[in-house]
Amino acid sequence: MNIDSKKIENAVSQILQALGEDVSREGLKRTPKRVANMYAELLAGKTEDPADHIKTLFNEKCDEIVLLRNIPFYSICEHHLLPFIGTAHVAYLPDQYVLGVSKLARVVDCFARRLQVQERLTAQIADFLKENLKPQGVAVVLEASHSCMTIRGIKKPGSVMVTSALRGIFKKDPRSRAEVLSLMHNGRD
Repeated sequence: MNIDSKKIENAVSQILQALGEDVSREGLKRTPKRVANMYAELLAGKTEDPADHIKTLFNEKCDEIVLLRNIPFYSICEHHLLPFIGTAHVAYLPDQYVLGVSKLARVVDCFARRLQVQERLTAQIADFLKENLKPQGVAVVLEASHSCMTIRGIKKPGSVMVTSALRGIFKKDPRSRAEVLSLMHNGRD
């Protein structure tokens, strides 16, 4: 990832000092470097092209919903630089092409590993799949717990934010929408 690690290290040192910490004490000596490395890892999707994950499409006669549920993801909220962690459910109704199943998870990761808000992340995944697979429809539902409201602020642990993005037939046709959302829900409360 193309980040300025030294700037991050300096900034973290300044934050620690502003908090009244002694940056030379044993437990904090390497913290600025660890934080810079952490951001490089957590935000690696910033320089990643999701199209790299879908170079191989399969021309397959398939006119039924393809769904990958419970894809774990984590992202960093751009408002507080705290993580939000959850699961993604991604479905599409092929028109001509299908995608290797692991590629759906890779696309989710690519967009999640950026400074994000959940609403944008949901739409980016759906729009990318719609534009690149050219399916009849795409449905993306994300469920996530946001540290910025569970450990600070209102402090409501256990709360889960749900966002959805429906494209094509899943947006236009009520029966198709109901079917895909039912498959995503699969009897969960």
